[in-house]
Amino acid sequence: MVTSTGPQRPGGHVADSHDLIRVYGARENNLKDVSVELPKRRLTVFTGVSGSGKSSLVFDTIAAESQRMINETYSAFVQGFMPTLARPEVDVLEGLTTAITVDQQRMGSDPRSTVGTATDANAMLRILFSRLGKPYFGPPGAFSFNVASVSASGGFTVDRGAEKTKTEKVTFSRTGGMCTRCEGRGTVTDIDLTQLYDDSKSLSEDPFTIPTYTGGGWVVRVIAESGFFDPDKPIRKYTRKELHDFLYREPTKVKIGGVNLTYEGLIPKLQKSMLSKDREAMQPHIRAFVDRAVTFTDCPECDGTRLTEGARSSKIEGISIADACAMEIRDLAEWVRGLDEPSVAPLLTALQHTLDSFVEIGLGYLSLDRPSGTLSGGEAQRVKMIRHLGSSLTDVTYVFDEPTIGLHPHDIQRMNDLLLRLRDKGNTVLVVEHKPEAIAIADHVVDLGPGAGTEGGTVCFEGTVEGLRASGTITGRHLDDRASLKDTVREPAGALEIRGASANNLRNVDVDIPLGVLTVVTGVAGSGKSSLVHRSIPSDQGVIAVDQTPIRGSRRSNPATYTGLLEPIRKAFAKANGVKPALFSANSEGACPTCNGAGVVFTDLGMMAGVSTTCEDCGGKRFDASVLEYRFGGRDISEVLGMSVTDAEEFFREGEARLPAAHRIVQRMADVGLGYLTLGQPLTTLSGGERQRLKLATHMGEKGGVYVLDEPTTGLHLADVEQLLRLLDRLVDSGKSVIVIEHHQAVMAHADWIIDLGPGAGHDGGRVVFEGTPAELVAARSTLTGEHLAQYVGA
Repeated sequence: MVTSTGPQRPGGHVADSHDLIRVYGARENNLKDVSVELPKRRLTVFTGVSGSGKSSLVFDTIAAESQRMINETYSAFVQGFMPTLARPEVDVLEGLTTAITVDQQRMGSDPRSTVGTATDANAMLRILFSRLGKPYFGPPGAFSFNVASVSASGGFTVDRGAEKTKTEKVTFSRTGGMCTRCEGRGTVTDIDLTQLYDDSKSLSEDPFTIPTYTGGGWVVRVIAESGFFDPDKPIRKYTRKELHDFLYREPTKVKIGGVNLTYEGLIPKLQKSMLSKDREAMQPHIRAFVDRAVTFTDCPECDGTRLTEGARSSKIEGISIADACAMEIRDLAEWVRGLDEPSVAPLLTALQHTLDSFVEIGLGYLSLDRPSGTLSGGEAQRVKMIRHLGSSLTDVTYVFDEPTIGLHPHDIQRMNDLLLRLRDKGNTVLVVEHKPEAIAIADHVVDLGPGAGTEGGTVCFEGTVEGLRASGTITGRHLDDRASLKDTVREPAGALEIRGASANNLRNVDVDIPLGVLTVVTGVAGSGKSSLVHRSIPSDQGVIAVDQTPIRGSRRSNPATYTGLLEPIRKAFAKANGVKPALFSANSEGACPTCNGAGVVFTDLGMMAGVSTTCEDCGGKRFDASVLEYRFGGRDISEVLGMSVTDAEEFFREGEARLPAAHRIVQRMADVGLGYLTLGQPLTTLSGGERQRLKLATHMGEKGGVYVLDEPTTGLHLADVEQLLRLLDRLVDSGKSVIVIEHHQAVMAHADWIIDLGPGAGHDGGRVVFEGTPAELVAARSTLTGEHLAQYVGA
């Protein structure tokens, strides 16, 4: 028999020649015709300052095109149900393989989403309990807190022609595991009525303290003119029936001013309009009201387990599904390993592998009932990695966005080992990263820059790690930077006392956080840092918390709208030209009528990616032509929004455009290193690090004596960390107290005081293992943090 191996080339088969991913002429966001060749089956790390174009190249170009081409292999019918993706701005992309993206986006914060539901571990546990649980309670759905029990009966008519039509009676029932009291949320709300209204006032005296419930608004008119109450009678003098109607009445049709409207009791109305929404998606003033007026307590009927009593009564070896989900995952893995039941052996094997992956990736301290919205960015990213760890796929491109976020130096080596394992299985691994420890393991490095925004978008270096060190780029120069311990530390001006802190895994912690200094709270992931700082510091201490929740915004949002800068600008334009402020908003009366203030016109092409073209009428400026005739300081509104932060700082500082309110805001943006951003740049084009710093700049304008920052180095380049430390120093020197939750050794070395939690994670943590100055921590070397900080400073 004659066989043919196909065309040959010197040194091997022609199929083996496709060993590069070639990118030519990439122009997404700020990329300037970038061309790179990336080796396959190697670990490539992309470096550069925040905003230099790393994510634009890796995620918005390479990964996005791979996903788009995969989607195109499905039928038009299937594509109609999938998100439509536009082809990236790039001339040539060759050698792509299937891309699996593991980004740092937070998981959904729906109260019914948990670590178990997000990873399918709960699904396997439900099957396990439906098969082995004693007494038998029902199918897998009976153990799900997202499935309600339903029963129904009735009839339906089957039409098969005039003579064959008949009505059939049916009954239907389904057993679900959802607790009927809390509807599977695990918590119930208790509303403080004193925070809703002043009961000494009548409805005509504007008694409400609820945002948007203003005296002349329709919401209040519906209540006052409903006919159920005397509008001049103080609320505290209502009869029992009047008070019930005021607070709890079912929706009822009423006629007010000749208009048919619906009246509803205050409590159900608030439940629907405010309390049913994701807290993080609320506007700041609404969120402040909810935090003030509503308390969340464990459901008394299910004890916070979310499950019905029947679901909790079915057990395997004395353990219910609620008990299993409440265990730390490493303990649950040992329990599952001890189960010996041949009838469900494949299920036990799969569940065991999933739970072991949690432990292997350093998340063994979590429990399956942990709400997914409470995970940090780093924890969420590692949870997403779990389904890929045991995968048999090879020749896949894995794309990671700063996988070391939220990791203590002790844990970074474990993450590095996982990345190398994925590579050694024959996969291409692309990593966007800033940490020197993660850059050091790269086979290939692509450094973008030299600056950020318009000053970035070019490849400054491509090659090995050793070549990067000698390259003279910003990354190369800072790669071996090591912060030194301070010679002297500030003296505290008092202390914030925390006594008996027991949130999550904290073990009745007593600690004094010094005031008037820079305090760093550190420890391995899961040791209790966030629980101590965010959940134990009294809210009456004037605390301004800047956490890791991402800022939200559409392409209509920009730095000017997010920071509140647009408000004084609009008022200044209105005053200078004698017109309404609303004219100077692209989301209001001043919008271009053709594109409705978007600057582009979108054409929907059904299952294919929509096409956006620059609006011909406004030229992308977003404003109506008549609005652009009005000027302030010699510029129209589109020119002002087109300024960089640096230029705007000078523009608003002096002269005819002097505007102190606007100058203060752009000054704060410049202080956090965002001088290169333009005021009108859509938030959707900002990198993770830029959004984090924009959020910090906004909070710096709030009044408070204590700043709490949660991992502010997230997304920051080595060079940017120095600027952050100078900013923290300025805050402390201005009389503020700064508390930072951080893993970065440069921030630890710069602290005046360190509180180290541990010694481990989960039930191995929750204790203060060290309090003192960085120098004392290095000298003692009594904790993991002390060991790594000592190595970092070369002690």
